[in-house]
Amino acid sequence: MTARPQSTNPLTTAPSTTPSTTPSVPARGPATAAGPPARFRDLLAAEWLKLWSLRSLRWAFGVSALALVLLNANAAVADRNNWPHYDERIRAGFVPYGAFADSFTNNSGITLMLIAGSLGAITVVGEYSTGLVRAGFAAVPARRSLTAAKAAVLTVVMLGYGAVVAAASFGVTQAILSGRHIGISIGYPGVLPAVLASALLAPVSALIGLGLGALIRHAATTIVANVVVLLLVPNFLRDDHYWSAVLYHAMPFRAWQRLREFGPPGLGPELPFPSTAGGSWLVLALWPLIAVLLAVVVVDRRDL
Repeated sequence: MTARPQSTNPLTTAPSTTPSTTPSVPARGPATAAGPPARFRDLLAAEWLKLWSLRSLRWAFGVSALALVLLNANAAVADRNNWPHYDERIRAGFVPYGAFADSFTNNSGITLMLIAGSLGAITVVGEYSTGLVRAGFAAVPARRSLTAAKAAVLTVVMLGYGAVVAAASFGVTQAILSGRHIGISIGYPGVLPAVLASALLAPVSALIGLGLGALIRHAATTIVANVVVLLLVPNFLRDDHYWSAVLYHAMPFRAWQRLREFGPPGLGPELPFPSTAGGSWLVLALWPLIAVLLAVVVVDRRDL
């Protein structure tokens, strides 16, 4: 007997796949695609953990702070040992200006600016070089908020770092100078604002480094740009011509120098275009503000 062929009528043939066995794909609405927006305090916590997760960064903070304090202490030891050989003119102007100059020397200020500017640049450039920035922006598409959180955490950390260095340097150096009875106290008129200016030098330099890092995105080039902006440019400017003096006084390094220079009238040379304390505070406020705004705008508008 010949087997009867099965019917090929589509109305009677059972389909091989039924709707009940087809996997369902849920509709992707706005909440499913992007998720709830990240809270700013969560971004701050994430940036805080990210910053302190680097062991090398913790070592950099500790070693550099100790080196800066020792650098200032060395200047105080030199003045303490050489005090018997100083003439009356030097002795007359040493307190308070010379005593405070030992608490935070020009060399320590230059070193602090280099360290802080480099650390601020690394917080941005390091993420671009490792590709971590892509993961961060994938998790948090709000680039401006993420960059603002990074800047806020960097400001707090560097402000604490600068305050520790400035306070420790002042305490150690004045304790050394007190052996010759030429030290000054923190309550001496003008000392506290000068110590505060020295502490602010760290976050100001770090935020400038952050802005340059977001703009350049290359480690070596950013470090060179930091050196040029923070240190080399002021060396080519002077106080003896108006426009040169205006640019000179607008540099963070010169603003810091102005705020730490106090003492008896006529102690320093007469300048044709002197800077003011109020203008110097404004310079230290505007530079980091402009740097952060630059970072936020550049990171938000440029491709990765």
